[in-house]
Amino acid sequence: MFTRSFSVVLGLICTFVPKYVIGEFGRLYEQQYAVALFNKVRFDIEGGGGPQPQLLRRKAPLENRSIFSGALFQFLEENKKWRNRFLFVPDSYNINYYDNKASHERGLHPKGTINCAGYKVLTSMDQYLELLNNSLPDVKAKVGNTPFLKCATEFLLILWHPYARHYYFCVVTEKEQKKWHAVFQDCVRHTNDGLLEESKVQTPAFTDSVRLFRQAHGQYGTWEMMCGAPPQILANLVMETLLPEVRDLITPGLKGKMHERQRNWMLICDAVYGLVVRQAQAQYEAVVQSCEAGRPLLEASIRTDMDQIITSKEHVSNKIKAVALPKAEKLLKVSIQPYISSILEALMEPTSRGFSEVRDVFFRELVDMSKNTVNDSTKEKLGEHMEKISMLAFHPVKMQSCYEKVEDLSLDGLQQRFDVSSPSVFVQRAQILMREQMDDAVYTFEQILHQSLEDQGPEGLCKNIQRCQDRVIKKFDYDSSTVRKRFFREALLQIFIPYMLKQLTPSVASVRRVKCIHCVKLTLHFHELPRFQELIFEDFSRFILVENIFEEVVLHSVMKDIMMAVKEAAVQRRHNLYRDSIVLTSSDPNLHLLGDNPAIDWAGEYGTGQEEGQGQDEVEGEEAGDSGEAHRRRRMKQVVSMIQLDGSPILVNESCLEVPSVDGIPEEREGEGEDQDAPSSPDIVHQGPVKVNATTPKEKKKMFVRSCQLSLSLIVIKKKKHGLAMAALELERPQTDLEPDLGTHSIVLFFLLYIHWVVNEEHNRKTQLCPYYGVL
Repeated sequence: MFTRSFSVVLGLICTFVPKYVIGEFGRLYEQQYAVALFNKVRFDIEGGGGPQPQLLRRKAPLENRSIFSGALFQFLEENKKWRNRFLFVPDSYNINYYDNKASHERGLHPKGTINCAGYKVLTSMDQYLELLNNSLPDVKAKVGNTPFLKCATEFLLILWHPYARHYYFCVVTEKEQKKWHAVFQDCVRHTNDGLLEESKVQTPAFTDSVRLFRQAHGQYGTWEMMCGAPPQILANLVMETLLPEVRDLITPGLKGKMHERQRNWMLICDAVYGLVVRQAQAQYEAVVQSCEAGRPLLEASIRTDMDQIITSKEHVSNKIKAVALPKAEKLLKVSIQPYISSILEALMEPTSRGFSEVRDVFFRELVDMSKNTVNDSTKEKLGEHMEKISMLAFHPVKMQSCYEKVEDLSLDGLQQRFDVSSPSVFVQRAQILMREQMDDAVYTFEQILHQSLEDQGPEGLCKNIQRCQDRVIKKFDYDSSTVRKRFFREALLQIFIPYMLKQLTPSVASVRRVKCIHCVKLTLHFHELPRFQELIFEDFSRFILVENIFEEVVLHSVMKDIMMAVKEAAVQRRHNLYRDSIVLTSSDPNLHLLGDNPAIDWAGEYGTGQEEGQGQDEVEGEEAGDSGEAHRRRRMKQVVSMIQLDGSPILVNESCLEVPSVDGIPEEREGEGEDQDAPSSPDIVHQGPVKVNATTPKEKKKMFVRSCQLSLSLIVIKKKKHGLAMAALELERPQTDLEPDLGTHSIVLFFLLYIHWVVNEEHNRKTQLCPYYGVL
């Protein structure tokens, strides 16, 4: 496709640009790391105010849990065919896909793993073509004209990424499509939230470094690709600079039909992105390791000179305020204050409806449990219900109604003015907070109910549930108000601060552009700010940066108006917000002690037959020769059960059946085709495996051998050209869920060797026999 010299130029660009971007980022990260460490140590010493949460927080909510597993059809770009795949999502929310369910249970490596960070879940070809056209503007595709992807069914699911590989799936019914769509969206939502809030130094240093790098390149405002783990975000930062250069270089050389050029461009993007991710991973780890190695010395210096550092910072801050604050207040009065109330209302309406829906879903689940325990108040029934409720926050299908409320958030008319690329940044953040609030409420209810059962026993179970429910709902309302007010303040700051910095920076600094090969480096030469750097002692210069102080001054100038707007909304009781003066103190003074308790195993503690069943599973696992990891996979509890609708055909999990491409589907007729057993479409699939009941190992061996009903059928196919008769020995057996042990394998192997000997004898008699063995 391309000449050798072209490939050399492309290789130089793909090497130089990532090296430059990651190098500049590393320099900023080292500076911001020292500042973040100072802020963290200062916060630990001085402490922070604010209301204390009333609900308990679960430490490891998904321990020994998987999210879901199921089967659907995946389009393979290599051979342009649809195949049945078994998907499994562990607690990391990375999608692993296998040939079949048995491969997963045996602990085999998956065919592939999808990290959903940065992806979008699409359900129509129109959405996909629109995004595809935007990624390669010179090549436009029309709806219905996509030969490289012909859907086997109309219920499509596409995972789209601006840089990485795209994944195509389809299901049989519309209800299945909605459920899988909810599951995929939850995977994207969770993996996008890859920055750890527990890391009080690395996370602030990373986010500030990314923000400062983009601002130095004239890119202010929110950024949709700020998603995933730090190496992924860093790779996205590189691609933001690299992709336009690669597009301008490659687009003229793309030949062929429209869909071929689109497909080639996607393959090139995926290859370049994979290379960049590997480089970003290695270099980011090196930078972090270097900073962490010097952390003890920095922290010792901070603790020794804390008072002097704070005094020096306040002195410099007052000097900068005298220069920047008048301009900031003028900009605030003209361009910010008139829009605060309207933007706040646009944020409050859908967000509050989403949190209200979380409350309603939680309430309905508890009411249903109370109704079911009226007639059957045994501890076994209680354990069954609580086992389901305990993972309610991580059930994407049940939480979907809550998430959909927030998706109505719109900032029409304001996005372009304040450089907000998309409201999706705020939507996903609100959805994550909703999930956390749901899990906090469920976990608090679990601990309170469990404590009451230990004190009072199962008598009066419905009354206990009602009392615990009322206590938790009251705490949820208070925490929900606190979380939403904090979310509104943060969202308004994310909208206004970049806009103000963009407007104020030209008046404070001048920008000199230094052209490099295929990139532009922006170097700031401050007219007024450099003289403030001279006021900082050299020993404190690592912890006090003039650029950071300037941004803090801008932030404080607008923070007062934002706080007043949110407070006014709370005073008016709009959207069920509590006033800041309302503080729930000593409502449950000993409740926080329950947060240190281990997770409650409702099925094991209140269920029946758990120990016996577990022991039997362990014996069966040992007899089947399973490894500990494979056995653990089967024993792992699943948040979402197998997605299978009543009355719908059962997708095959035990074998990977090939589905012919769409080109071949209309032409096939009954009785034609090379493989009559393979389904012609996802609507025609085999039924599940035949279940064979067996209890002891001996009975299992007998049943397996008996189930291997071997039949030899001679199929004579006449070949006109050679006039020879060919025969095939076909070995058949019904599908079974029993795993053969070593003895059974020996019997079958002996039988196959005997057949092989017979075939050789017949071959010696000049009769061509082709042994064909079925799957055992």
